[in-house]
Amino acid sequence: MHQQRPDPDAVLASLRKGDRQGTRGLLRIFFGYAAGVGKTYAMLQAAHRAKGDGRDVVVGYVEPHARPATAALLDGLELLPTVRVPYRGVTLHEVDVPAALERRPAVLLVDELAHTNAPGSLHEKRWQDIDDLLAAGIDVWTTLNVQHIESLNDVIGQITGIVVRETIPDGVFYLADEIELIDVTPDELLDRIAAGRVYLPAQARQALARFFQPANLTALRELSLRQAARRVRLDVESSRSGQRNSPPRELSGRLLVCVGPSPTASRVLRVASQLATALDIEWIAVSVDAPGTPFDASARTRITEHLRLAERLGAESAILAGPNIAAAISEFAVSRGVAKIVLGRTGAPWWRRIVHGTVVDALLAASKGVDVYVVQGAVENTLPPPAAGRQAGGLKVAWKALVPAVGPVMIAAAIAAIIRQFEHTDAEANTVMLFLAAIAWVAARHGRPGAIAASALAVLTFDFFFVKPQLTLSYSDLDYTAVFALMFGIGLTIGTLASRLRGQIETSRRQEQRTAFLYDVTRRLSRAAGTAALADAACNTLTDRYQGGAVVYLDARPQPPTLVGGPADVVITSDPVSLTAADWVILRHQIAGAGTDTLPNALALFVPLAASGRTLGALAVRAADMRRLDDPEERRLITACGAQLALALDREPEPCSEHGQASAATTDRR
Repeated sequence: MHQQRPDPDAVLASLRKGDRQGTRGLLRIFFGYAAGVGKTYAMLQAAHRAKGDGRDVVVGYVEPHARPATAALLDGLELLPTVRVPYRGVTLHEVDVPAALERRPAVLLVDELAHTNAPGSLHEKRWQDIDDLLAAGIDVWTTLNVQHIESLNDVIGQITGIVVRETIPDGVFYLADEIELIDVTPDELLDRIAAGRVYLPAQARQALARFFQPANLTALRELSLRQAARRVRLDVESSRSGQRNSPPRELSGRLLVCVGPSPTASRVLRVASQLATALDIEWIAVSVDAPGTPFDASARTRITEHLRLAERLGAESAILAGPNIAAAISEFAVSRGVAKIVLGRTGAPWWRRIVHGTVVDALLAASKGVDVYVVQGAVENTLPPPAAGRQAGGLKVAWKALVPAVGPVMIAAAIAAIIRQFEHTDAEANTVMLFLAAIAWVAARHGRPGAIAASALAVLTFDFFFVKPQLTLSYSDLDYTAVFALMFGIGLTIGTLASRLRGQIETSRRQEQRTAFLYDVTRRLSRAAGTAALADAACNTLTDRYQGGAVVYLDARPQPPTLVGGPADVVITSDPVSLTAADWVILRHQIAGAGTDTLPNALALFVPLAASGRTLGALAVRAADMRRLDDPEERRLITACGAQLALALDREPEPCSEHGQASAATTDRR
């Protein structure tokens, strides 16, 4: 019987029933360089051999691609029914994860590891479903093409001219228990396509004209061979390190990559990921919130997206604060044992690099004994906005900077005109000082863009009204050239200093707010006693900060999680996804909910409450503006709050005594 959509609750019920069983399944990937090399065919052949050896093999999902030879291999194998999901006029077929967890075969075949699930599924990606199956103790066999590895995305785009949207984190590939390379020559693959054994005739002609070019296939094949060889090398090194007393991995030094709002940062991150994998070292992606680089909302959004990409690639992410980018990175590198720093090539003009220097030069001077790698970035292959839109946006920005400058400059001009009626000596000097005062006022209130606009407007106004011949923009005395240049230069300097000061104030304010928040959490928890009171204290603090709501769920296995304490937020608790998200967080000890790849349609962000090596429950947080929770620093604050709450709950003699079964379950596990 085909279901109509994936059922997250059924998945969690099966996971609770198995409760991991203490053994994790093995992941086997049939790996190739392009569609048609025979990955699915080889996987089905291996399945028949395993079944002949007496293993319980079940097909969870296989995409035959209308290939008769592949479809024929399904005969004789048990097939689980797929989940059918109507979506935009078509029917999508997905793995029935609850049925697989209920059936619990020894080996489950799930094709296309990088597939994106239909909306409404528990997870956004199929590799996450497979992780749940592995956690339940089921061995999973799957297929993957080299172009779906995240760190190779830019390289694949350069080779083929096509941006691959469906990718998996590198860690999924490198942590697989077995990689089986399926390889054929490009000529043989092209013969298969031409003969109609890979695609239907119309699709075959289109494929041969675009992606399946001999040069592309040769390059992709080389990449797949290199990835397989690298994986074998890592396996050999891991085996050797297990036989001898080698130092811990982190002692060899970490790699740090600098992230900014530049659209080239994604390629820098992927290069850093490949370097860290090749060197087998941990790596960290950091962004510096320096006063001299005030980012607008769009720039901060891009930084957040880049840091999330770094986390998907397997990096730790952090946002640093300091008066100087190079100094902040250098201090952090020393504190975390960083041996290599990777950053993108600056796009600043040559004159700016000469006048102000570069971050690379500053890092080389500040980071003694640390290798610095500079990567030539590349802009993502996205369609640029129309020229008209860009011009309109530029005019809009210019007007926004010019409008606040008009009033102060005109007031300065009026005062100067009045003064010049009664004063004949040094009148021009006083006039210049008045205009500089207006520029300083605009800079203090509106930052550098306003200061630039005010400087330009002040120079034009001074020339038009106060320099002979008046009411024209021409002048007869060449000495005024130096005066105009000096006015504009001083205006820019004032604007830069004012903008830097505003940035320092803003950075200090954010740091103070975060420190005050953590202090408030600690203070409220220290005054509370009892499970409900502790939950109330944490939830009230989070509600005050995010102007949304927060609730706490405690583990009550084998029953669903129990809602305790807190001002029970109706929006969160009435959401049917909330209980499912809390249950998954408790079972898997990972973050879920809004802004994540697991149950992204939830109305809140769920973080685990972990203490003493176990997960006590889940903390759900909702913000008035949910985009705020995408900020890695905000998530760290919520995680820190959850950690404080978990420690407080763990110290309670009977943390769930006020809530029946939850108390008994928690006490028994102790």
